Amino acid sequence: MMRPSLAALALSVAAAVAAISCSKRIEIRQPVEYVRVRTGSGGHGHVFVGANVPFGAIQLGPTSIPQQWDWCSGYHNSDSTVIGFSHTHLSGTGIGDLFDITVMPVIGHVTYARGTEDDPTSGLWSYADRREEIAEPGYYSVPLTRYGIRAEMTATSRVGLHRYTFPRSDSSAVVFDLENGGCWDKATEVSIKQIDNKSISGYRFSTGWAKDQKIYFYAVFSKPFKSFDISEDGHYARMSFKTEDKESMMVKVAISPSSEEGAYNNIRAELPGWDFDKTKKAARTAWNDELSKIRIVSADEEGKRTFYTALYHTAIHPALFSDAGAARDSYTIFSLWDTYRAQMPLQTIINPERTNDFMNTFLDIYRKDGQIPVWHLAGNETFCMVGNPGIVAMSDAIVKGFDGFDRDSALAAMKVSATLPSRGMDLRMKYGYIPCDLFNESVAYDMEYAVADGALANAAKAMGDESGYKYYLERSHSYRHFFDPETRFMRGRDSKGKFIEDFNPFYSNHREDVYCEGNGWQYAWLAPQDFDGLTSLFGSREALLEKLDSLFTVPSEIEGSDVSPDISGLIGQYAHGNEPSHHIIYLYAMADEPGKCADKVREVLSTMYGNSDDGLSGNEDEGQMSAWYVLSSLGFYQIEPASTRFWFGSPLFEKASIKVPGGVFEINANKVSAERRYIQSVFLNGVALDRGYIDYEEIMAGGKLEFKMGSAPAKWWLIR
Repeated sequence: MMRPSLAALALSVAAAVAAISCSKRIEIRQPVEYVRVRTGSGGHGHVFVGANVPFGAIQLGPTSIPQQWDWCSGYHNSDSTVIGFSHTHLSGTGIGDLFDITVMPVIGHVTYARGTEDDPTSGLWSYADRREEIAEPGYYSVPLTRYGIRAEMTATSRVGLHRYTFPRSDSSAVVFDLENGGCWDKATEVSIKQIDNKSISGYRFSTGWAKDQKIYFYAVFSKPFKSFDISEDGHYARMSFKTEDKESMMVKVAISPSSEEGAYNNIRAELPGWDFDKTKKAARTAWNDELSKIRIVSADEEGKRTFYTALYHTAIHPALFSDAGAARDSYTIFSLWDTYRAQMPLQTIINPERTNDFMNTFLDIYRKDGQIPVWHLAGNETFCMVGNPGIVAMSDAIVKGFDGFDRDSALAAMKVSATLPSRGMDLRMKYGYIPCDLFNESVAYDMEYAVADGALANAAKAMGDESGYKYYLERSHSYRHFFDPETRFMRGRDSKGKFIEDFNPFYSNHREDVYCEGNGWQYAWLAPQDFDGLTSLFGSREALLEKLDSLFTVPSEIEGSDVSPDISGLIGQYAHGNEPSHHIIYLYAMADEPGKCADKVREVLSTMYGNSDDGLSGNEDEGQMSAWYVLSSLGFYQIEPASTRFWFGSPLFEKASIKVPGGVFEINANKVSAERRYIQSVFLNGVALDRGYIDYEEIMAGGKLEFKMGSAPAKWWLIR
């Protein structure tokens, strides 16, 4: 046998060490490194692009000139105008608001206005050089070409930290703009005052989607300003400086929902110093800690990028809405019609402490407004969207055993909210359903109310309230009134019990028909609280499956002169770009067709999500679109409202681990791939499961879930 020379052996050892080192470098790559902040900033994703920390009150980033639908977050990849850097933004909504306390560094004389793009000297605005833009979790930077200024920003939970690098000038300035908000927003009362030669404070009251929004601020500069000037209308303040070439100056701006003093105290509590790089690093660490709650092992680097970008999107909202030092954290921006389906259930797994704070916030809102929130924004109930989605989220917390809030008060509050005679509920209680001749979007309202009733029934049962359980369970069946056995669709029904005429399941008239952002095809399935009842309406499981199959194979054309733009991400008439469809694929799992479920889950994961600017099939909707991806890629999804069951679909990654109160919950998918997407068997802590779901308590206890994967569908469990 020939023996290698010492030199060859040394080279071999060196190569092995290098390989191990390389392997370690790959292994220790942090989740935050995979996030692509701009994903969803194109198309209709409407995501926030800027600097923040998980669930922070601050979303500090650029606001552009346009005030149109695709600028609901203030940023769109098709446009590079910047009117300033605002401290609050929405992410993924279908309506625009906020963009409060806008700050713009300038040189020379400027006009105090938003400006128009056809006049480069109008207003404060500048083009941003997107070629040099940097957008990372917790940090944003871009050059402003009009002024030759580089803008950088990072944040703590309640404080935005700006760093502006100026050219040499005797007329450098920073302008605070309290006039311009976002899209539907309009300032109603503002105040800016000088505290000393380095500090200002004030407030901005506005009306828009949030009818009565109030936000206070306190700002401190890193160097004294030469002068402090306020515009005649009081909406703008200019702090002027003399700067040397490439001189950097910082501004820290704290916001508060309560007072200027509260904002000042937020600075003292969160950012007393001036170390920009340290603050940036802390923000990045906060993001990495949040994203590390789920660790993915996979050779698919692009898949990990999509996953962690999605997980990042789920931690932007809800946003803090209380000052530092408060007895507990309160939150706002609850897009509950969207988020009760996947975003809120995801948070019950990875953020149980925040979930308790969310529920306490719900109770605070109930005490103030007299009902559980529907779509709550900046201290205001917007009543946006249909149904009682807050009841679903609160019932879910009760059913899952959360006890960091007053459960008895929560149940009582939900019962009151479920019987308020408004938003069609009075008609529903009178007729047993909402008649289409008496109320717009009648089918959508009623079916969502039925979902909430099903959730409330489960909460009542969990609390030992048998009469409440029976009452709301019965009410949760109201959707059955709309089922037409002839067409096998949910159709509008008038006050005389007659189905609406000229029915076309492909037709859509945005927010002006019996559905809400959907059509007859999508709303045929909105009964996740009553799968057995829905099956009985079709006559058999086979009939339901036949209709469900057709949903994905019929033409994708939507008919009508004012089609809802939210009906997007189409596979047949399945619309993944909007929330009423999000549970539908998993009905296959409940109907004992796990192979079909796996096929469609994988199709959506691979075609409706990506890492480009236009990487989403619809609005991000405060994390809901991304939460669907996160849960589905792990291999399960909560279909039923206020349930502990997460139904299996098709895991995407070889391994995943979730930090839970019981330690770590590990998920292994043996040799999973695009071809080997079908579950053959499932083992929990070494014991084979004979059911198609895992229970919430089993996840939270920690342990090991193992999927055996194969290349052919397998009906490895039959529960009925």
